[in-house]
Amino acid sequence: MTDDVDTQVSDRLVGRVLDGRYRVGARVAKGGMATVYEALDMRLDRVVALKVMHLGMGDDAEFGRRFVAEARAAARLSHPNVVAVFDQGEDDGTLFLAMEYVPGRTLRDVIRQSSPLAPGRALDLLMPVLSALSAAHDAGIVHRDIKPENVLIAHDGTVKVADFGLARAVKPTGQTATQGLLMGTVSYLAPELVTDGSADARSDVYSAGILLFEMLTGTKPHTGDTPIQVAYAHVHADVPPPSALQAGIPPYVDALVQRATARDRDLRPADARVLSRQVRRVRSALEEGLPDDPELTGDLTVPIQQLRDESEYDDGGYERGTGYVKLRNDTIVVPIESGAPGASPPARVAARPPRRWRGLIALIAVLALAIGAGTAGWYYGIHRYTATPVLLNLSPTDATAKAGEVGLRTTLRDQGFSETVPKGQVMGTDPAPGDRIRKSGEIGLIVSKGPERYRVPQLAGLDLDSAKRALDSITLVTGKITDTYSETVPAGRVITFTPKFDTVMKPGNTVNLWVSLGKRPIDVPNMTGKQVGEATKALRKAGFRIDRTDQYDETVPEGNVISQTPNTGTLFAKDKVKLVVSKGPALREVPNVRRKNLAEARKMLTDAGFKVKVEQAPFHLGLNLVAGQNPAAGRKAKPGSTVIVTIV
Repeated sequence: MTDDVDTQVSDRLVGRVLDGRYRVGARVAKGGMATVYEALDMRLDRVVALKVMHLGMGDDAEFGRRFVAEARAAARLSHPNVVAVFDQGEDDGTLFLAMEYVPGRTLRDVIRQSSPLAPGRALDLLMPVLSALSAAHDAGIVHRDIKPENVLIAHDGTVKVADFGLARAVKPTGQTATQGLLMGTVSYLAPELVTDGSADARSDVYSAGILLFEMLTGTKPHTGDTPIQVAYAHVHADVPPPSALQAGIPPYVDALVQRATARDRDLRPADARVLSRQVRRVRSALEEGLPDDPELTGDLTVPIQQLRDESEYDDGGYERGTGYVKLRNDTIVVPIESGAPGASPPARVAARPPRRWRGLIALIAVLALAIGAGTAGWYYGIHRYTATPVLLNLSPTDATAKAGEVGLRTTLRDQGFSETVPKGQVMGTDPAPGDRIRKSGEIGLIVSKGPERYRVPQLAGLDLDSAKRALDSITLVTGKITDTYSETVPAGRVITFTPKFDTVMKPGNTVNLWVSLGKRPIDVPNMTGKQVGEATKALRKAGFRIDRTDQYDETVPEGNVISQTPNTGTLFAKDKVKLVVSKGPALREVPNVRRKNLAEARKMLTDAGFKVKVEQAPFHLGLNLVAGQNPAAGRKAKPGSTVIVTIV
């Protein structure tokens, strides 16, 4: 416990917020390429699983592309058995995926604790895995890394397939080689991935077959001291029947495993959906308690190359080299150990019957075989089967009742969108209407979810890539992108979009985006020397705020702009422009001219920069002496202003 705590504390990501949105919590799991954390999506207030690429691996451009491809591949899959991928991003060189958080355990935990599993239990766990893979294969996606660690089992029993990190969209040629790089976990690799790196849906089928073998037996079919030895075994050795390790497994279960894991991919089921149908047939036989079902076993058995009819004979009249000895002409075939040291031809088992009896014996044998084959064919091919009734456009309840009338059972197999079948009604069955089905068998119902529709997500404030991914994940198309200035939305983020948020739309419909270029730049006019009122009006009209300072100036008239900062270039709306406004020349002290004669007083005031106005006292005596002045002596006044002197 202490070691785990120390690991969490020392983890550089625990507690960090990625992309300003995801607060990283406890570490959940660690793999070869990435580490998974429990995290909080602070924007949507929900717990997510955050898959973070290991430090330094982002330098590998190919790996980075594969990591990003995981989000794009998984986002294309909307299925209850696929772990949903919500978002993909990068934060200061750290690549991550935000995925659905599935609390519970993995299939590896189940195998470790409970294997070997009963065949019915193993098939019940495999079915949702195949359902998820069927959706992937329908979308042209190959998982390439099916293993118990990637099968999650929630607390409520829901099974989900995770980690499409190695997935690739299938090319038209069916080849998905990645420059010679062998992907996937070696214990579950299909032979073709080892030999030439190619993969298609049948490669996932092989891995699913290995998964089933491990659930049934508690061990892997191929082991070795090194991964190369295990990979070699996949190419050169068949997967053994599970019953060789675990008694009591019916032959048709053995045949199912060996068909899915055939080394020749052409002998495997074409994809997960085909394998699902075979699994359901096997599950039905198990429910009936059949120890064997020759027809089902025969259908699933991997075809074996027939022994050659013509071979080289030895001198003793024996055919060798196939594991059998066959006497010439009409004598009996007896198996021997081919190539065994000291092996000698067996004695002839029977002499030739007299020629006259041979025709009769042959006729009786043929008739007996025909009767037996006919009886078996009637029982296994006709008597046990009936036709699947038409259950389309019925509710599941009504479909179950109608199937029950002919002794058949139903189960909800899947759901799908339909433009023609109303929501909640049966849109398809497995087997299809009219197809052969075993009496008392089970019909899988595919129920309509109604027309496929999606609500436009909230895109405002998202960066352009995130907005596109949000639309891609619900099969909506990014339409016209208009770049425009915004005073409130940062550059590169969505300002608005149409249709508006929560509008219901069909898949493939377009959503138009308006993306911010950031604030609009505004040219700054130079108002230096202009009257302050004119300058203020012009700058405010341009969208700027004014920061005004007044100061005395001997050269710039009062009220005019002495300087402006900045006075050129561009600013943004609501930015400040500083103005320094002239208060005119500085105030000067008025000299004391009282008791001076008028001529002397006039000169003193004029020399000080003032104008002089002379007024006579009411009791003027003609002395022309200054009896008073305004402003008074010692006061300060503007140069050029008038000083009134009163004379007596």
